[in-house]
Amino acid sequence: MLITGNPTQSFIMPATNPLQKKIILASASPRRLTLIKELGIDYTIVHPKINEIFPADLSGKDIAKHLAKLKADYFEAEKIRDDQILITADTVVCLGNMVLNKPKDYEDARQMLETLSGHWHEVITAVCLKSKHKEKIFSSSTKVLFKKLTTTEIDYYIHTYQPFDKAGAYGIQEWIGFVGIKKISGSFYNVMGLPVQKLYEELQKF
Repeated sequence: MLITGNPTQSFIMPATNPLQKKIILASASPRRLTLIKELGIDYTIVHPKINEIFPADLSGKDIAKHLAKLKADYFEAEKIRDDQILITADTVVCLGNMVLNKPKDYEDARQMLETLSGHWHEVITAVCLKSKHKEKIFSSSTKVLFKKLTTTEIDYYIHTYQPFDKAGAYGIQEWIGFVGIKKISGSFYNVMGLPVQKLYEELQKF
C-alpha cells in the first residue's frame, strides 16, 4: 500500500500553554525576566521604584516577604486589569542570623564571598502575587554549600562579573556557581531569584 504525504500532519494542533495568565513582572532583574520568559506565558515588565528598607528586627524570610510586598504596594490594585496578575519578588541570602543583601561596593562583595566560602547558607526568595481583588505572598528556601574559595577566585569573579546587583554578591548561574558550589538542596532557580516551579503552581491556584 502506498502512503503519500505526512500521515501525522493533520493531527498537529497549535500548542497552548497550560498556564493561561497575563503577567506583569515588576522587577529590574534580568534573571527573573529570563525565568518568566521560559515559562512561556504572556507578560509585560514594569519597574517598582522603592527604597529597599526593612525593620531591623525581621528575620531573613520575613525580610524577603516584607520587600516583596513593599514592591507590590507600589502598584495600585485598581490599575491592574481583571485579567492581569502582578508578580513581585525579593531574594535574601542568610548565613545563620546574618543577612547578606546586595553589596555596596567591591570590598563589601569580597567580604560577603569570604564569609560564604566553605559554608552552607540559605537563599530565600519571597514572591507576591497581586490582582485587582486579592493578594498572596509565599516563599521558597534553598540551601547552598560553597567550597573554600581562594582570594584569586573571589577577585576574578568580582572583577569579571560585577555582582553588585545580587544578594550575597553572587549569581549561581555564573562562573562562581560552576566552580564554587559543591552542593545544593532545593530549587536551583530559587537561587537565581524566582522559584519557578512553585510560582507555576501558585499561579494555577491564584
